Amino acid sequence: MTQSAQLVPRELLFYCRAGFERDLSAELQDKAAALGWAGYPVAEAGDAHVRFVMLDEQPANALHRQLPLEALVFARQSLVALPVLEALSREDRLTPIIEQVMASGWSFESLWQETPDSNEAKALAALTKALQRPLEGALRKRGALRRKAQGRRLHLFWSAGDRVQLAMSFPGNRSEQPGGIRRLRFPREAPSRSTLKLEEAWHVFVPRDEWPARLHEGMQAADLGAAPGGWTYQLVRRGMHTYAIDNGPMDRDLMATGLVEHLREDGFTWEPPYRLDWLVCDIVDKPMRVIDMVERWLIRRWCHEAVFNLKLPMKQRWAEVKRCLSRLAASLERAGVRAEIACKQLYHDREEVTVHVRLD
Repeated sequence: MTQSAQLVPRELLFYCRAGFERDLSAELQDKAAALGWAGYPVAEAGDAHVRFVMLDEQPANALHRQLPLEALVFARQSLVALPVLEALSREDRLTPIIEQVMASGWSFESLWQETPDSNEAKALAALTKALQRPLEGALRKRGALRRKAQGRRLHLFWSAGDRVQLAMSFPGNRSEQPGGIRRLRFPREAPSRSTLKLEEAWHVFVPRDEWPARLHEGMQAADLGAAPGGWTYQLVRRGMHTYAIDNGPMDRDLMATGLVEHLREDGFTWEPPYRLDWLVCDIVDKPMRVIDMVERWLIRRWCHEAVFNLKLPMKQRWAEVKRCLSRLAASLERAGVRAEIACKQLYHDREEVTVHVRLD
């Protein structure tokens, strides 16, 4: 088959948290338009994924490169995708899949089968397990699955037993976690499950090889809205002296470490006695009020890095996130404060997103 006759991918496939399809769709349309690309999202509430279809028969690869996954707030995974295969026969699901792969001309080093992050999709686990070896064998025999293919990975995204979409991911612009989900084990000694939010944030925003330099014993930190200590636990776990700011009670075991100074004060008005390494905050309040507080910390350089959550109970969640991030970036720029700002809805987040800021 010649290059001109190959099946060209004309859409992107993104995974997200169920219930946030509309928010991811709005974000994709906004950012694609800003880059000069025409397209439209296809999504159903609760499906935990969004397809972004290109207009004017444009190939999707160029937009995929210009829209890095790390810059998308609501997306867990980003893939270049082929048309959905529907109404697959129970007697022969393999043939249509193999035919589409060969028509695409794709080659890849590995094959992942995935499903939406929903209870309904769990029933597909037996099917994907049964198909894995036959698919790998057939595609290896046809030369599509091979050892050296520049790290490309084929994803089979099953939304039903007779419906699958084939997509490709590329090193440097994808999640290396199945389903785009980083699953962490809850430490039994932690005071609350919210501790996993901060642990995941560090995995997402701080490269693992930089942990020894940026998350180490002897650092100074503040946890605003700390009680009972889920986020403070992560700071103490790494040997940081922590100011826990909250009118509520703190976990006794955390206080017994000698690394926590509990101050019963308002997290929005408390000021640190000197510059700290980290500010963390998971206060339940209006997003812009949290931005106001964090701006003050960053402009006055009261910390070097910050991780904080923005609660999103409103309907226009992407619009609110965009408003908050734009406001923060503009305020820092006006103050002459150079910073890296990143934002992501983490797996352990719920109706919220997590923001990380690092001052230069």
